[in-house]
Amino acid sequence: MTTKTMTLGPKITTALPGPNARRVLAGDEKFISPSYTRSYPLVAKRGRGIVVEDTDGNEFFDFSAGIAVTSTGHCHPHVVAAIQKQAAELIHMSGTDFYYESMVTLAERLSHIAPMAGPHKIYYGNSGTEAIECALKLARYHTKRQHIIAFLGAFHGRTMGALSLTASKPQQKRRFAPFVPGVTHVRYPDTYRGCVGGPQDTEQFALGCARYIEDKLFKTVLAPEEVAAIFVEPIQGEGGYVVAPSIFMQELRRICDKHGILLVVDEVQSGMGRTGKWFAVEHTGVQPDMVCMAKGIASGMPLGVVMTKADIMDWVPGSHASTFGGNPVCIAAALATLDVIEKEGLLQNAHDVGGHMMKRMAEWPKKHKIVGDVRGRGLMIGVDIVKDQKTRENGNAERDRVVEHAFERGVLFLGCGPSTVRIAPALIVTREEADIAVDILEDSIAAVEANL
Repeated sequence: MTTKTMTLGPKITTALPGPNARRVLAGDEKFISPSYTRSYPLVAKRGRGIVVEDTDGNEFFDFSAGIAVTSTGHCHPHVVAAIQKQAAELIHMSGTDFYYESMVTLAERLSHIAPMAGPHKIYYGNSGTEAIECALKLARYHTKRQHIIAFLGAFHGRTMGALSLTASKPQQKRRFAPFVPGVTHVRYPDTYRGCVGGPQDTEQFALGCARYIEDKLFKTVLAPEEVAAIFVEPIQGEGGYVVAPSIFMQELRRICDKHGILLVVDEVQSGMGRTGKWFAVEHTGVQPDMVCMAKGIASGMPLGVVMTKADIMDWVPGSHASTFGGNPVCIAAALATLDVIEKEGLLQNAHDVGGHMMKRMAEWPKKHKIVGDVRGRGLMIGVDIVKDQKTRENGNAERDRVVEHAFERGVLFLGCGPSTVRIAPALIVTREEADIAVDILEDSIAAVEANL
C-alpha cells in the first residue's frame, strides 16, 4: 500500500500541552463554545497517514481517526489531489436546485456496494445527523405512520430529530426538551452486561431484546400499524462499541417484514469499511430498507448519505433538501476514498489488522483486573474498563485516566459508552503500528491499575 509509512512510534518532545498548544487553549476558552467534548489537550496542526502533529511538533499515533472519519488516513495523497482538482473547477452550485454529474457517479458507486438489493435512491446531506434527519422524515412520509422505535445506548446525532432518537448520555438531551414526539426506546442487546452465561444465554438475551418489541410494546402501548421504522446501529458507537448479535438483527428484520415497518441501519460510524466489510450490517446477513452513512465516506470532508430501496424514496420536490448536500468537493473526496479503499485492499486490511489486535487483547480480562471485556469487529474495537469484574460496575474515571495516560505516551484514543476505550484507527494502519498502540494502551491500563 502506497500510503503506509515506516514509523518507529510517537515522538513527544515537549510537556503536554506544549507552549504553542497552551496559547491556543487559552484562545479556545475565550472564544469557542464550551459545549464541545475534549478529552485531552491535543491541538492538531497537520496529519499524514495515522500520524498527527501538534502545534509544538509532537507526533501522535491517531487511533481515533478523527472519530472514525479519516478512513484512508490523514491527507491521503489521492484524496488531497481529488479535492484540489475539484476546488479549482467548481466549489458550489447547489445540487438542490441544479445538477452535478458527480452526484450521479457517486450514487452509482454506492449502489454497487449497497447492503441491500437494488435498485436504490440516494439523498445527500452534510453529516451523520442530517442523514438520520432525512431517514426519519422519509420513513414517516413513505409509510404515512408516525411512530419510531430506537434503542437505549443509541447515538444518532444532535439535531432535534436525531437527538430524539439518541439515548446515549443524559447530558446530550438535558434542557433541550420537548423532543420530536412518537419515539420509543427499548433495550439494545448489550450482552456483555446483560447476561453472564455462554453463547446460548447470549443469543436468548439478544432475542429477548428484539422480541420485547412484539411481545410487549405491540400488545400494550404501541400499535404496530402506526410504527414507521426501527432505527438501529449494527454496532453501537457512542453507546460503547457494542456489537449486535446477528440473531438480534435477524429478528428485527422479521418483525419489520411482518408489520410493514422500515428497518433503518445507522452506519455513520460503523460503515465504509471500518468492520472489514463495507457495512457492519453485512456481518449479520440482514438487508435493511435504508442505510445512513457519513464520517469515513469522504475521509474528512463533510458528507452524509441516505441510501434506500428505490421505491421507498417516493417523496416529491420540496419535501426535503440541502443547500450544501452533495457538494462537488466533498463528492470528489468520497469518490477518491472509495478508489483508495478498493485499490489498496483496505477492507481486507481492516479485517486482518483488527483481528490481530483482537487476538492480542483477548486475554486482557484475565490479565488486568479493570478490563471487563474486549469486543468489536475489524477496526472498530472497544475495551471496556470496569471497577469490578464481578459486578461489572462502570470504570468511567479509570477509563478516562487510561485515555489520558495513552495521550501522554503519544497515542490518541477516545472513550465511548459509560466506560469503554474505543480503538478506531484509519483503515491503512499496519500491524506494526497497531502493535505499538496496543502496547501503549496495555501499559496505560497497567499504570492505572497500579494506582488503584
